[in-house]
Amino acid sequence: MLRALFVLLLICLCQSVSAAEKSPNIVFILADDLGWKDLGCYGGTLAETPHLDQLASEGMKFTNAYSPAPICSASRAAILTGKTPARLHFEFVTKPARVDPPFHELLPPPYTRDLPLKEVTLGEMLRKADYVTGFFGKWHVSEHYKGYLGWSPTHGPKQQGFQTAVETFGSHPYAKQFDWKAGDFKPGEFPPDAVTDNAIAFLKQKRPEPFFLYLSYFHVHTPVRSPTDWLVEKYKEKAAAAPGDAKRRTHYSAFIETLDHYVGQVLAALDERGLRESTLIVFTSDNGGHPEYADNAPLRGSKWNLYEAGIRVPLLVRWPQHVQAGSVCTKPVSGIDLFPTFCDVARVDCSDLTLDGESLLPLFHGATAAWPERALTWHFPYYHPEKGYKKAKETIGVNDFTVSKTRPVSAIRVGDSKLLQFYEVGKRELYDLSNDPGEQHDLSNSQPERTVQLGTQLKQMLLDMDARYATDPFTDQPKTN
Repeated sequence: MLRALFVLLLICLCQSVSAAEKSPNIVFILADDLGWKDLGCYGGTLAETPHLDQLASEGMKFTNAYSPAPICSASRAAILTGKTPARLHFEFVTKPARVDPPFHELLPPPYTRDLPLKEVTLGEMLRKADYVTGFFGKWHVSEHYKGYLGWSPTHGPKQQGFQTAVETFGSHPYAKQFDWKAGDFKPGEFPPDAVTDNAIAFLKQKRPEPFFLYLSYFHVHTPVRSPTDWLVEKYKEKAAAAPGDAKRRTHYSAFIETLDHYVGQVLAALDERGLRESTLIVFTSDNGGHPEYADNAPLRGSKWNLYEAGIRVPLLVRWPQHVQAGSVCTKPVSGIDLFPTFCDVARVDCSDLTLDGESLLPLFHGATAAWPERALTWHFPYYHPEKGYKKAKETIGVNDFTVSKTRPVSAIRVGDSKLLQFYEVGKRELYDLSNDPGEQHDLSNSQPERTVQLGTQLKQMLLDMDARYATDPFTDQPKTN
């Protein structure tokens, strides 16, 4: 009944996307490892981000947005398909083979190498709606081909619905041509970025059909090394006053502003072509901030774990005449919601697909009161780090600025309640995020009924998704609680 009312509300709210109106262009920008408050509009102080801050002021900022996973490939596969990593059986980064250190108590599932071609992606769905589709940047949902992050010739973007796709590392240090020297860039100059340039060339093409641009940046992923000396110098004093290693933070701040500059170039190109009013822009990150660089406080954890800073991400939306400028949405949402959202915007029916996300269109239109309370889940049946696990920090804290041990874990959020299920010892932790966003006060003992309730709901949802678990190496049985 609730879902029926929700669908009816969605139909009413979408009257501004009427049948007589041309479907909007969609620009989806995905940053890599950008922390939840790395941007100024989220209170970040590490770097200046004028273009993304302006994007937030011109549209909607989500303050409880989540990535589908705490790690790259799993999150990207979920965004592309609208399915959780648990349902996809794609919960880690793509790897050719699993190496099982002898000191792990549980045996993780085998790594997934490629996003199966049978999975329907955003590119394929929007092509059904006569969108011209383009992908530029980091793919990372298929096995590496001829080098790290190389696109698979059988499971790359062009095999998953993207008509135009150009493979390049751009100006990121991954690029082989990353050989700029000191003084190559004057104050105010940034390295030319082929990822951005290819995306701009795509959106500048004149065409009668709407387009879907998937722009997937490598910034701000490690290695964090900026060639813009003037920008590094600019942040030296600020980095010295911030927590963590000043040298690393200086380059990280430069990385953040560089990403902001590239996004600004894309926004300017849209304006030059007169496409601002007819384009929906969505900006987010694939997972939380890196523990050695991002200032994640007051949230606990970082990339690779399921505490808040590992999965909380920025999410900005601009859509003139549809999304109110300067608006803020506090409802919990996830990257898996983007698939049904883009399908709704493009007016393509995805009701025959099994999806875990919900269309965000009602929230875009400000209908927060009618948004139903729902459960968001995460599932990570692995250990991390793969190398150096014994030397990693035993506990996960706030702004540790070091890599901690992550063990097989799942999580569920319903309302302001969040429960984490740790599988090695069957431990559960319960937090009230409204009063304790830093997850410092475990309520599992003081609220046993709520703990059991959420634990049971999490287990059932994962069962419905046919989730894979780490197994007991002696009994070969999955450890499910």
